[in-house]
Amino acid sequence: MSNSGNADVPSFENRDPNSPGFWDERFDRRFMPWDQAGVPDAFRTFVSALAAPEATRVLIPGCGNAYEAAYLAERGMSVRAIDFSPSAVAAARAQLAAHGGVVEEADFFTYQPPFAPDWIYERAFLCALPKDRWTDYAERMAALARPGALLSGFFFIGATPKGPPFGIERNELDALLAPHFELVDDHEVSGSIPVFAGRERWLTWRRA
Repeated sequence: MSNSGNADVPSFENRDPNSPGFWDERFDRRFMPWDQAGVPDAFRTFVSALAAPEATRVLIPGCGNAYEAAYLAERGMSVRAIDFSPSAVAAARAQLAAHGGVVEEADFFTYQPPFAPDWIYERAFLCALPKDRWTDYAERMAALARPGALLSGFFFIGATPKGPPFGIERNELDALLAPHFELVDDHEVSGSIPVFAGRERWLTWRRA
């Protein structure tokens, strides 16, 4: 996500990832190094292991192009994918076509989903947030997740000097989420795109 040190990267006016305009610029100019352009294998594996996938209600914050939302919607699952960037929402709706209605333009920190999520999917959302928003992230996740609900997905581990992506040390992540969630699964993933390679782990946290 960072555009430093690369002569092939466009020059952007907006440098504040807390602003929708930061992401609009990058979507509008199709500079999306965080975009996998497909559904990750670890995601497919997680969905296939769900006890009752058709009854699982899923929230995807910071959804970007929302490939995973399409995957879930095509299988009849209840899903809401949100992003606060109008350009990201437009791209996601075009990507999802007939399922575009599951995508909403919204600010995660104030959004009220139409259902109580059973699973909140994390992918390149926490690492898009500057460190001073991490406590807000944890508190909002805890507020949205009912007891027993899961916060599960890809976490970008290891501090970075700047970002996005803003990496988080593992002990910081544990301290951030442990007051609200219990870690129930932790494993390596393969097939990461270059910006995340070697740094992603699939973690599953259950709301206490």
